[in-house]
Amino acid sequence: MLLAIDCGNTNTVFSIWDGEKFLCTLRTSTHHARTADAYFTWYSTLVKHYEIEADITDVIIASTVPRVVFNLRVFADRFFGCRPLVVGKPDCLLPMDPRVDEGTVPGPDRLANAAAAFDRHGGNVVVVDFGTATNFDVVAADGAYVGGIIAPGVNLSLEALHQGAAALPHIDITRPDKVIGTNTVGCIQSGVYWGYSGLIEGLITRIKTEYGMPMKVVGTGGLAPLFDQADVGFDAIEDDLTMHGLTVIHRYNKENGST
Repeated sequence: MLLAIDCGNTNTVFSIWDGEKFLCTLRTSTHHARTADAYFTWYSTLVKHYEIEADITDVIIASTVPRVVFNLRVFADRFFGCRPLVVGKPDCLLPMDPRVDEGTVPGPDRLANAAAAFDRHGGNVVVVDFGTATNFDVVAADGAYVGGIIAPGVNLSLEALHQGAAALPHIDITRPDKVIGTNTVGCIQSGVYWGYSGLIEGLITRIKTEYGMPMKVVGTGGLAPLFDQADVGFDAIEDDLTMHGLTVIHRYNKENGST
């Protein structure tokens, strides 16, 4: 079985893939000092709790936090006896190489999104990935990642607003009933939700105009369903897109003799 690991700036997600479906998905906070032993203690406890029988033979990692990769490599080697594939490293082949400016290295999560989008939708896709940052990933007709946009994440914006304005409380993002707020919390919720909805819809429109042909738009990440309520232009919501992309990349490496 395959253990797919997606390490982001805020959370790290572990998913067990049996070749046809994900058996489970486990989530922990990202911490660069967490050791391989600590990862295994956490992982094995949850796997036992969920009564999952998983004989892990392969591991693939996508990490936007370089300092975490070493301990995840040790984790894979020590406890599963395998050398993990690390997306973005030279020995990890991609179904289609990205077409970006020379010297630019796209984030591994964006490469995984591109692989998944092409596998499921056939290219000419915009992926809107809600994380610590909100990424817009543009996937060409042949499956290549060809660029995109990075915007501040919703929760990051809320935190900055709270820290920068002492009188404003920290709130959770939600869809307000009205655009015009009649109290402080309502005003912030409206500004963040409807303001961010306008950002998403506007950037999708500009990407499509510049790209010059019809494109499908896929939302992923924890806040995608919430903003789908604002009718920002999503054609599909797929909460497992990045993890699916890791399985696609792993399969491609298996078939091409890299693992």
